[in-house]
Amino acid sequence: MTDPMLQVHAQTLSGMGPNPRTFGTLAKLIAEDLPGADLTEDTFRVRITQDAAAGGSLAALWGKALNTWDREQKPAWSADTAPRTRERRLAIYGRLGFGPELRGILDTVAPVAVTPPATVIARQHVPWYTSERATARSFYWPAYEQMLQRKKWSAEAIADLDEATRSVVERLTDPEQPARRQVKGLVVGYVQSGKTANFTGVIAKALDAGYRLIIVLGGTLNMLRAQTQRRLDMELIGQENILRGANLSDLESLIGIDYVTDEDWPKFVQHGGRPSTQSAFDIERLTTRDKDYKSLEQGIRALEFDKRDPTKELYDPINLHHAAARVMIVKKNKAVLTKLVDDLKRIHGILGQIPALIIDDESDQASVNTSDPAKWVKGATGRSAINGLISKLLTQLPRAQYVGYTATPFANVFVDPGDAQDIFPSDFLISLRAPEEYMGVRDFHDLDSPLLKSERTPANSQEKAHVRSITGNSGDRLQEAIDSFLLSGALKLFRVAHGVDAEPFRHHTMLVHQSVRTDDHADLALRINSMWHQSGYASTQGHSRLADLWERDFKEVSAARATELPNPDSYEDIRPYISSARQRISAGGNPVVIVNGDTDRYFEQLDLDFDRTPHVWKILIGGTKLSRGFTVEGLTVTYYRRTARQADTLMQMGRWFGFRPGYRDLVRLYIGREEVLTPTKTVDLYEAFEAVCRDEELFRQELKQYAELVDGKPQVIPDEVPPLVAQHLPWVKPSARNKMFNAELVEIRSPGRPIELLAYPQEPAALERNVERWAPVLKTFPAESTVIPSLASGNGSTTRPFTAKVSRVKHAELLAALSGLEWARDRLFAPHLAYLAQLDGRLALVTDWLLIAPQLTEANRVEASVSGSVPLSLSRRTRQRGTPAFGRIAGVNHQQAAAALIADAAFSGTDSMVGRDTGIALIFPIVEGTGEEDVRSAASNGKADPKKIVLAFTLYPPKSAIDSSRRLVRFRPKDSRQRNQVIIPTPSD
Repeated sequence: MTDPMLQVHAQTLSGMGPNPRTFGTLAKLIAEDLPGADLTEDTFRVRITQDAAAGGSLAALWGKALNTWDREQKPAWSADTAPRTRERRLAIYGRLGFGPELRGILDTVAPVAVTPPATVIARQHVPWYTSERATARSFYWPAYEQMLQRKKWSAEAIADLDEATRSVVERLTDPEQPARRQVKGLVVGYVQSGKTANFTGVIAKALDAGYRLIIVLGGTLNMLRAQTQRRLDMELIGQENILRGANLSDLESLIGIDYVTDEDWPKFVQHGGRPSTQSAFDIERLTTRDKDYKSLEQGIRALEFDKRDPTKELYDPINLHHAAARVMIVKKNKAVLTKLVDDLKRIHGILGQIPALIIDDESDQASVNTSDPAKWVKGATGRSAINGLISKLLTQLPRAQYVGYTATPFANVFVDPGDAQDIFPSDFLISLRAPEEYMGVRDFHDLDSPLLKSERTPANSQEKAHVRSITGNSGDRLQEAIDSFLLSGALKLFRVAHGVDAEPFRHHTMLVHQSVRTDDHADLALRINSMWHQSGYASTQGHSRLADLWERDFKEVSAARATELPNPDSYEDIRPYISSARQRISAGGNPVVIVNGDTDRYFEQLDLDFDRTPHVWKILIGGTKLSRGFTVEGLTVTYYRRTARQADTLMQMGRWFGFRPGYRDLVRLYIGREEVLTPTKTVDLYEAFEAVCRDEELFRQELKQYAELVDGKPQVIPDEVPPLVAQHLPWVKPSARNKMFNAELVEIRSPGRPIELLAYPQEPAALERNVERWAPVLKTFPAESTVIPSLASGNGSTTRPFTAKVSRVKHAELLAALSGLEWARDRLFAPHLAYLAQLDGRLALVTDWLLIAPQLTEANRVEASVSGSVPLSLSRRTRQRGTPAFGRIAGVNHQQAAAALIADAAFSGTDSMVGRDTGIALIFPIVEGTGEEDVRSAASNGKADPKKIVLAFTLYPPKSAIDSSRRLVRFRPKDSRQRNQVIIPTPSD
């Protein structure tokens, strides 16, 4: 660092430590040893303005400092100002002693952070990762920060990452702590949103803090594992640790060393020499780019650590901070992990001293126990292969910390919190926010938009800008999608020619995901290849088609959403770039690549390594192999028509989510709106993705409401209130069946749908108790009957009139009766009850319920008083053979009449009105039996025997509930310790 001004500013900020102090005073002291440093405020203003425009080091330096101070939670110097506020920034400027002009410039260089931090639910932890501790031996984290700066990360984005990674590391166990303690946590990100950057930062900080064994559980294919290995090698481990003393000018010494022939080798982190020669420590890789974990090739020595003081344990600071770290990135594969577990057994003596960190990437894949509890040997928990091996790793490494990472956490939160050997995140659960530059679900859906469909344009509608529907009337639109791919590629080349950075356009891809079957992939590839070569892109007809597509689609979208980027005035401006784009896509003779193999060799033959291949401009066709872990770089056009019945699977297929610098306006999603799910049912995939998005948002909101500390303490810890997992669409469940063995249904919202439970108890004592709980409600029925008139049923027909006993009760009165009922199956009604309880104003305001007890015709009627009520008509029903469930209770005519009343929101047959806030309850005192004698035997002297009466009902939530809440169900994990508790917020919460 030879720039005197930069030196002064860097040393002054470093000298301040975590507390902003008067800049001028400190800078003058430091400048005494640096002649030529101009410290006037005027010079500083001019220089930092120029530096900010050029992306220079001075602006980055101040951006980091200001963003860090902005985010401090409760520093003593802050005068009680809240983080991420203007008041906090003014407090910072006041302590620095800066005038108003410089403050204005610094506000531009580093705008006040207003984005919310990550959401954290965690146990209280012993604060050990202080600012002093974090900076005292910091080596790999600063190197990673500098790497991110070179990758053009903004100061705010780096500060966000610093904050998010700190929230993970500070909740791990202090690696210097003598007592053994394991921590388990889960970090929830978004699909393709930078989770790898987060855990790379966590690893860097954990290494600096003293963790000396890092195990990263990567994907299920070598290609995915190698991607992670290369990323960590390039951005964290660095050249010197890879070379291990080898001389780049000595070819023989480079044999077998990764990356030295890689064109990106100059971009790998350089530490300026072996870290161990710079008062830091080296990293020894136990896996390489091409070699997964096979064995400890150096034998036991590979995990033996040199100690400065052999009389002390490894975790003692005198030994720990001079020992080299070991890092391995291993595939989640039974053979690989078994070998690792077996090797660790041989060196068990040292394992109890090693502070270890296990990072589980895509932790909902393979890691979750999918063993069926029904098949477990009594008294023993069965485990699936990978889950069992992870459990063994944690047992062998008593100082290991486990942190899972996923964008689809539903399977992870269904893990039994009471199983101490499993991976439930019992210590912390962190939900990351989506980065500002990220293009996610909200960028493709108009969630809760107040605009009418007719008012939406590409400027105010995400759907209009990016989504192109495939329906029965539209045709398959495949040719249009291919044309969009070529046209968007030409537009990228146009932008590069007009000064836009070419790096984001290095790869340009289209994804076609229509089927899981490999035979279908081959047929589709042949069809697309034929279409490409017959598209006439060099002909007048082809150019005419592309010109029309630009005019009616891309022109309007780019004009509305890419005003800061160069855009063509006419198709003629694009035309010169069509040929270049076509040549790139056709390179090798085939524009199409099929991605569906099961072996690593297959993927190696594809030449789809986005890291090592200079340019990938291709149309990719595949299924499951393209839906998790595999990052499709440069993805611009997606053609998606595949159905999936699990929310996490569906979200992982959303490869169109991610970072799209310089071409967000060009992104297009062609998606099926009428795809076949079953021979008799079609589904809207766009609607499905929106529903899954809402499921995910509710999950994050559930975390957020409990994340705020109360009196400095957490409200709850993860295993006290497992987050509720929602399901908005009945055909899209949260996760696969074998990942939901431990899931318990806790809420069913059913606006617009009747609630009818059929499996009532059979034991006479339980029936009698249920009658007693209904008694206060039943006694509200009047003696006189009411005629329910003929009503329009909604399908063009009308209902038949019938007589009934009719009364009205307050919502709280009905809820009190329902809350005490017993059922043939535990918790059968609880999910519905959870919904009904929230109709007190939280989801909708239900003031009262109209009770209707239909009467049979006089010829068939048997009447009796039920627990002191007026005489009610008893009905006969039979249970389904071998089950506690009745086939049907409410008659079709009764159901249609109730639905019609709700739809009309008015009951004209009585003086009372059914308004928007009134629900309807059909009440049926029934007797189980096969003949009329069974009914008569249940009534004696005009009184019903409560031991023989099943008080059945069907509920119709009111119009207000239909309008103000969406249908969904929620699940939570069962806790084998039986201390699971769901907290449902009350209006005062």
